[in-house]
Amino acid sequence: MNRASDRLRIALLDASHGDEHTPRNFRRELAADLVEFDVTTDGPPADFDFDAVVVTGSSSSVYWDREWIRPLVAYVADADERGLPILGVCYGHQVLATALGGRVEDMGRYEIGYREITKVADDELLGGVPDTFTAFTTHSDAVTELPPDATLLAENDYGVHAFRRGVAWGVQFHPEYDPETARAITNEKELSDERRRSVLDGITEENYHAACRTKRLFDNFTDAVRRARRERVSA
Repeated sequence: MNRASDRLRIALLDASHGDEHTPRNFRRELAADLVEFDVTTDGPPADFDFDAVVVTGSSSSVYWDREWIRPLVAYVADADERGLPILGVCYGHQVLATALGGRVEDMGRYEIGYREITKVADDELLGGVPDTFTAFTTHSDAVTELPPDATLLAENDYGVHAFRRGVAWGVQFHPEYDPETARAITNEKELSDERRRSVLDGITEENYHAACRTKRLFDNFTDAVRRARRERVSA
């Protein structure tokens, strides 16, 4: 189908187990028509008739033996082989790494809250984002081995925070979060009272505004999707 003049059509693969904040955040940040799939209950799409694929966060681990996880990883691998641009966020970042041949493991510790992350390579996805930037993080798994031929884009003391291979990008942090989501997620996690209070105290207007600079990556991603679509149409 030729959609060269139409609004972008992106498959949102929602792995959040019905979290109310997840679709709301991505609908707000992505300038596209999102076709949403609850992959934890209904599985991935039956086809690849999209301009791009976005995979969300989740409370699951990609290496768990769950009936919905393997089809999701396989779909992402197939989408990559077809040349569809892909953006994986947090769990989606880990799904993408696994689908492309990387490794994800339990860190044995938990990163949560507004944290500093450092860019280690220039890339269009993080264009306009500061070299050291603030973002909200929440994860206990990490990409410990990048996929073959992937480029590390950003990291901190907890490990890989962004990578790219081809037109597929993964980011471990959550550029889509707003303060409401950050507070809700923090209150859901099993944390000591002291750590929970520390994270909640860090959800300030100042930190949120600093983290909003990472939202630039959504426009950068959709720009890349448009270019990829033009190339497919003209091929």
